[in-house]
Amino acid sequence: MKFYLTMILVVLLGGCSLALWAVSAQANDLNFGFKNPAFHSGNGYSSHVLSMEQLRFTRKKEAKEKLEAAAAQAIRDEKNNTVAKFLVNVESRIYAQLSKQLVDNMFGEGTATSGTSTIEGNEIYWEKLNGVIHIRITEEDGTVTTMSVPVGDFSF
Repeated sequence: MKFYLTMILVVLLGGCSLALWAVSAQANDLNFGFKNPAFHSGNGYSSHVLSMEQLRFTRKKEAKEKLEAAAAQAIRDEKNNTVAKFLVNVESRIYAQLSKQLVDNMFGEGTATSGTSTIEGNEIYWEKLNGVIHIRITEEDGTVTTMSVPVGDFSF
């Protein structure tokens, strides 16, 4: 019988201590949240999407700029070859000769008092009146530029 009494006492004391332990225990709410914002937990997701979109935009922009730079370099290389340089030089000399002939006619001692020349759709008209040369340049789009140059002794 002593054994039964000891058992009852152990069960009662164990139950009381378990009850006391249960009363003193405290519990908090369990909250779960993904640490990676890509899992739509809502916390920080919008900034994650914005960052990803910014990266995508930057990569596309850089690729486009590289293509444009390569195209511009190809155009520069094409214009920088020997034949292109030669043609630019010849064109410049032709224009220099045309302008020299025009100036010789304007300021020369000949009988010409006016003249007209058309170069690539631009009309150049000049007229010598009372010791002044009036020059009117009419461009293809209709823009007009005028100049008046006195004919006299220039000393440098």
